[in-house]
Amino acid sequence: MPLGTFISVGRSLDSALDRVRLAEQLGYHSVFTTHVAGRDSLTVLAAYAGVSESIRLGTGVTPIHSRSPVAMAQQAVTIDEMAHERLVLGLGVSHRVTVENWFGSQIRKPVSEMRDYVAILRAIFAGEDPPESETFSTRFHFLGVQPRADLPIYIAALSPKMLELAGEVADGVILWLCNPDYIRDIVVPHVREGRRKAGKSLDGFDIVAAVPTAVTEEVDGARATLRADLSPYFLLPFYRKMIERSGYEADVRLFDEAMERGDSTAAMAISDGFLENLAAIGPPDLAAAAVERYRDAGATSPCIGAIPGTDFTTALESLAELARA
Repeated sequence: MPLGTFISVGRSLDSALDRVRLAEQLGYHSVFTTHVAGRDSLTVLAAYAGVSESIRLGTGVTPIHSRSPVAMAQQAVTIDEMAHERLVLGLGVSHRVTVENWFGSQIRKPVSEMRDYVAILRAIFAGEDPPESETFSTRFHFLGVQPRADLPIYIAALSPKMLELAGEVADGVILWLCNPDYIRDIVVPHVREGRRKAGKSLDGFDIVAAVPTAVTEEVDGARATLRADLSPYFLLPFYRKMIERSGYEADVRLFDEAMERGDSTAAMAISDGFLENLAAIGPPDLAAAAVERYRDAGATSPCIGAIPGTDFTTALESLAELARA
């Protein structure tokens, strides 16, 4: 099973490009980049394509409400050509607060909207008439461009219904904050059910799991940083439901109680058990074992990502043996 990595830009595009070069040299299978309140994720992948030759390049993930299906298709096909057919188009519904305040749009029926969006992209890539949709309407066809009809589309999913949709209509699923137990008990069964609906097996379906990683002896410091980094997700409904479904209702409850008190240390409600299950933090052997737990749980593409403030180059180099395994 391949090992990938999440490399987002942060403050320095040059540093991110150096990391992409290093990941490819070390044998990592794929690089995914997130879409946050900074640089555009697809445009970042165009830059990554220019400094790499073989590593797969994916968005992890681009919100569907940030672009019409036509704009998404045109940009994806252009970057896929620049990358010599290495693009993985990762899509997500995002969150209501983001969609309304950033894009001036609304999430009404997330699963239905994602189904329609993917169906339209598939049709455009295949040169067919796009299907009708309540939310997205287009009659677009490429002229003078022959896109990859099978350009891979992955869906970000947390809930059982979205996981089943990913299994049914996508080539992979992208996970964030989903620990190995959740992957084994929730993700794999629901993805399998979606594949069954489509008349397919799990063979060839990619389960991409983001693994917050810090190869370090300063375990407590890395955990403290990760707690602060995860706090906003405890405020987002989609993630809250997934975290509770994972068996960490107490963490959510204690977090809420601290927020209601106006306690600035609410992040401390995120337990050591939650972080130990989720992250790969520690010396190389312990970090590697954490990644292997994801593989054992059913993640076909665990992807390590930097915990802010830690040396990610060390993590890439220390775990390179897993990438080549």
